Formats: sequence, structure tokens, C-alpha cells
Amino acid sequence: MIRTATPADVPVIHSMIRELAEYEKVVDEARATEEQLREALFGERPAAFAHIAESTESAESAEGEPVGFALWFLNFSTWRGVHGIYLEDLYVRPQARGGGHGKALLGELARICVERGYERLEWAVLNWNKPSIDFYEAMGARPQDQWTVYRLTDGALAELGSGS
Repeated sequence: MIRTATPADVPVIHSMIRELAEYEKVVDEARATEEQLREALFGERPAAFAHIAESTESAESAEGEPVGFALWFLNFSTWRGVHGIYLEDLYVRPQARGGGHGKALLGELARICVERGYERLEWAVLNWNKPSIDFYEAMGARPQDQWTVYRLTDGALAELGSGS
């Protein structure tokens, strides 16, 4: 089952972000706090959106147990003239992998794209993450290998932003 995240989901989203950072071997880079996530997702001007994948295997809860999430935001294509979705993070807990949760999360984002007239659903994947690459390609996603992602952070971003 896939559902839109609520403010009550912030702690579990935060926890899964930490799990994802551990999997990607960059836990030191995962500095977002629960308060920052709450503001970004549910503040006065939300900058991002999230969906939760729940396992309905457990009879203990009618709502199910959160086993994955997708965190995304809108981007814009100047070439196509419409918004798209940029998937920042997709994560399914190891014990729930293979249960269709990742595909269901991507399916929900694709449904939103179609419903709203968005023409792109994009994301990045680490080059070494072969299981994820295989998963995405099995659904018809194709790498955009003619592009290289660049990023400014920390000191370089501050220096450029200060006009130095």
C-alpha cells in the first residue's frame, strides 16, 4: 500500500534516510534533522513531498508498517515547458525488498505525472548500485549517460555565493 506521508511520518522518514545513507556509505553527509524535514514537507511553503510504502503483512496494525518511502519535488523542463518530478530518495528497507514496494512507489509518482501532465520522472543512482540500476532498467528507465551531474556544496557554494 502506498499513501501520502503525514507529519506523523517524519520520524520514520528521517530514520529511513539515515538507513539509506548507511547503505550508500555516506552517513556523515546525512545531516537533515526531523525539524528540517517537517518544515520542508509540511511547512507553510512545502519544498518537497513524500509517499510511504506500507507492509500489510502485519495483523497488528490496520494501517500497516512503513517499509519504504519516496521523497520528491517538482522540477521544470524548459524544453518541454512543463513540470516534472525529481525523485530525491527512494528507499525500501532490506527486509521488505522484493515485495513490490519500490515499484509501487515509482508507480505512484508516474501516476501523479500522468494525472498532472508532467512529462518527466527523473532521479540519480550511484554507479556502483547495480541492484537498483537493474531494478530501474527492468521498468523501462534509461540512463542519461550524456549528462554529468555537478554539485556545489559547503565552502565552494559559500564562496561562489558571497561573490568572492
